[in-house]
Amino acid sequence: MKTMWAPWRMEYILSEQEDECIFCSGLSKDNDLTLIKGADTMVMMNKFPYINGHLLVAPVRHISGLDQLSKSEMGELLASVDRSVQILKQVMKPDGFNVGLNLGKVAGAGVEEHLHFHIVPRWFGDTNALTVFADVRVIPEHIKATYDNLKPYFNKLDLTIKN
Repeated sequence: MKTMWAPWRMEYILSEQEDECIFCSGLSKDNDLTLIKGADTMVMMNKFPYINGHLLVAPVRHISGLDQLSKSEMGELLASVDRSVQILKQVMKPDGFNVGLNLGKVAGAGVEEHLHFHIVPRWFGDTNALTVFADVRVIPEHIKATYDNLKPYFNKLDLTIKN
């Protein structure tokens, strides 16, 4: 049997659940996970990613359902997802993506009170199946390095809808 070490997971396993919403917290102060904050949406790195480049795109407003979004917010949210995918394509060159949202705890929402999309880049031969079979993730690049690679591209974005 081979041993695969994932010491970064220990922080997550031992951490207490945060009382504060991670998205609202990311808006209220500068942190090393928030890539961009706009008028209606924000993009953050996932602190405990499935794989490098795992991003979270959320509305600025603290809402839990799609039906609570204004038309403008809905448009900007999807536009931010698209821009994030384009940046990941340019910087990380994945072979594909998993993009989606989990509505409700039973659907897998870890932060169910603040609606957010997950963008997970995928590569042929990546090791995502290890999570299913062995509860292990292989993250080849440190999250700070991924942030540093992506941040200049997000700095160039204007998160407002162009009509």
